[in-house]
Amino acid sequence: MSHQTQQIERIRSLPAETQQLIREHGIKYVLTQFVDIHGVAKTKSVPVSNLADAIKNGAGFAGFAISGMGMEPHGPDMLAFGDLSTLLPLPWQPGYGRVTCECRVGGKAHPYDTRNVLKKQVKRLAEHGWKLNTGLEPEFSLFLRNADGSLSPDSGDTLDKPCYDYKGLSRARAFLEKLTESLQQIGYDIFQIDHEDAPGQFEINYTYNEALESADRFILFRMAASEIANSMGLVCSFMPKPNPQRSGNGMHIHLSIADEKGNNLFHDASDKRNMGLSKLAYHFTAGLLKHAPALCAFAAPTVNSYKRLVVGRSLSGATWAPVFIAYGLNNRSAMIRIPYGRLEYRLPDSGCNPYLVTAAIIAAGLDGVEHELDAGAPCNENLYRMGVEKIMARGIEILPQSLNEAIRALEYDDLFRKTLGNEIINEFIKEKRMEWVEYNRYVTDWEVRRYAEFF
Repeated sequence: MSHQTQQIERIRSLPAETQQLIREHGIKYVLTQFVDIHGVAKTKSVPVSNLADAIKNGAGFAGFAISGMGMEPHGPDMLAFGDLSTLLPLPWQPGYGRVTCECRVGGKAHPYDTRNVLKKQVKRLAEHGWKLNTGLEPEFSLFLRNADGSLSPDSGDTLDKPCYDYKGLSRARAFLEKLTESLQQIGYDIFQIDHEDAPGQFEINYTYNEALESADRFILFRMAASEIANSMGLVCSFMPKPNPQRSGNGMHIHLSIADEKGNNLFHDASDKRNMGLSKLAYHFTAGLLKHAPALCAFAAPTVNSYKRLVVGRSLSGATWAPVFIAYGLNNRSAMIRIPYGRLEYRLPDSGCNPYLVTAAIIAAGLDGVEHELDAGAPCNENLYRMGVEKIMARGIEILPQSLNEAIRALEYDDLFRKTLGNEIINEFIKEKRMEWVEYNRYVTDWEVRRYAEFF
């Protein structure tokens, strides 16, 4: 049997629907994809003729080389087993497809694989007959790389307040259209594209999905946006706070729990507070409020994240980022906004690991449900305009103001060790503490300008 014949036979061993997808889209290579602890996509490229083997036996990785996988140099390989039901063509990368993978070591699901961590929490919901639907709203910034390596906003903005401005949106349309149309080809139902507050800052909204699929789609969204931008000579950044004087890149997450028939269990039209929330939703909210400081470590996981979570106003009139642990009806200054009949968790930024933050949301929310926690009274006032003393007098606490504070809160909150696992929590804390140490040891340009000739 010739080598070519062997390759054809291997492809024929794949399920019929997989073969059809490969033929229709001319897929020659498949990326076996997972993420590291930071939510950064990692892949191996597998020729389609060897896809069946990679699915059956896994694609091997030296886990020690990947951040936060808890591996040693002398340890066994980490194997990534692709889920063929997630195979998608990549319109921005012709000839390529992608499958999401489960990482295993020694034949067992690897506890440091954050997708496995989320699957464990999704299973807890399923035991109640529930599923969590999440709608993600990723914001990002477009930059040009200058000759000296620095970045400057790529925008046609002519206004100090460019939010929703026609010219800024129109002049970035080449990138926005290519990204939108590429994602539409693989099933994203994109319903809005807008210019955000900062120069070169945009948001693309697409329809909600079940929690695990939403996390998968967000990773693919970042992969697509980054590569499409690169092909056009741009940099697409999901950095939480690129400009200290402008709004940062958030990723608000809309939350609702559905039953097996798809009914929204967070909705109750008889809610006396006119928020359309059920008792289940209020208990879930209470869990998010109770564990907010520790949750902050997952939702705002970088040193830079805390340049976004500050008290004060931006040039557009608001930071759009929550600082206070509160909830309220259509209150965009609170950590949790209630649009009506669902929750909008406004804390996460676009630099988070969606698997980890979603897993932590489920764990915190279920703690509120299982212990029937009370969310307290809503806050329907503009917290940006209230003094801190008045806010504190009402019993509303402030979110951590640094990565170090958030990590310390995570250390003291044992819920996440019990639910997400000791391994991933210890590894996350270790990684993030080192990030904090490196940051504090770095001498910035600001320090040189301030102190070099100060004394």
